[in-house]
Amino acid sequence: MRFVYFIIFAVTLISCNEKKTEEPQEEESSQTEVALNESQYKTVGIETGFVENRNLNKVIKANGYTTVPPQNSAEVSTLIGGTVKDIFVLEGTYVNKGKVLATIQNLEVIEMQEDYHSATANIEYLQLEYNRQKTLSDETVNPRKVFQEVKSKLAAERARAQAAKNKLDALHVSTKGSTSLVPIVAPISGYVGNIKIAKGAYAQTGITLFEVVDNSQMHLDLNVYEKDLGSISIGQVIDFVLTNQSNKSIKGKIFGINKSFSNESKTVAVHAKIESDDAKGLIPGMYVSANINIINATVPALPKDAVVRNADKYFVFVQEDDHKDDHQHEEGKEEKGAVHEKEIHFKAIEVIPGTTDLGFTEVKFVDKIDPDAKIVTKGAFYLLSAMKGGGEHSH
Repeated sequence: MRFVYFIIFAVTLISCNEKKTEEPQEEESSQTEVALNESQYKTVGIETGFVENRNLNKVIKANGYTTVPPQNSAEVSTLIGGTVKDIFVLEGTYVNKGKVLATIQNLEVIEMQEDYHSATANIEYLQLEYNRQKTLSDETVNPRKVFQEVKSKLAAERARAQAAKNKLDALHVSTKGSTSLVPIVAPISGYVGNIKIAKGAYAQTGITLFEVVDNSQMHLDLNVYEKDLGSISIGQVIDFVLTNQSNKSIKGKIFGINKSFSNESKTVAVHAKIESDDAKGLIPGMYVSANINIINATVPALPKDAVVRNADKYFVFVQEDDHKDDHQHEEGKEEKGAVHEKEIHFKAIEVIPGTTDLGFTEVKFVDKIDPDAKIVTKGAFYLLSAMKGGGEHSH
């Protein structure tokens, strides 16, 4: 369908150009300029942008994937089996550390609480008995053996109480009251991933119930070949794109280099940090294509589709917003009631292209242009064809 639009568009412009050949003043400019009316502009889908400064110079290419440090990813399980009573979160929900994700029911928890309460009650009694026997022992009224027995019982009950408390604390269950419910809490702040339990199911110990991931510390693991390893160093800046979303470039910085090779790929893992703002929307496991910038030299660049080739030269098209239409309709020749549709003019500017990478091409302008010039980033190919009168073209 787009090709059909282009044929109609080209034929229209050829017809217009044939009419304009009668005007000598426009013959010279037609070789570097082209005009579209508003309808043609929309049909072709022209888009404009500006020259950007990008690091495209001397790079090492590497592939890899997004990941998070081990401490920023958690698989949540339970220390005690039980029946799932309630689930309080959904996949994709952000939770803070300590948030209750679910509860499971196990009657053994009641026994742990009873052990704790029994031990603490015995401690109160034995502490009084300990104080009394110590006084009697010091006054040699009672044998010291009786005092030692009370002392031993007190120590045993304190140990039993502490053990019961440690179990309850590990299960996030209060030592006060009596309950059979065990809360499953988030060990880190982050987004809930897969939920692998259902209400009423039996949750076993050691089996993952929830996944929680903190994406704020997202980084890249890049695979670098041995021949390139000598050029890699900590602190180097990288530019990368998601393999399936190559229209957006994201920056990172190398913070670590592994000291061992992968036996299968014969590569070394290089780790690069992503800024928190840029990491938004990324999830672990996304494949990336990256350029590791060996020399930090920024160059003016445009999307590669903005640069078109005509014979042995390269051009970009600049939209001339302040162009004044030199074609004046002679009085009486324009049909009564006819509407003259506004034209948008574009001028071909010669450039010298450099490195092309990550969807951008380095450009050097043969003649200086306004830094705020609007440059066609989409549709330049069609403008070139129209400028040449619909003849042969190259891209």
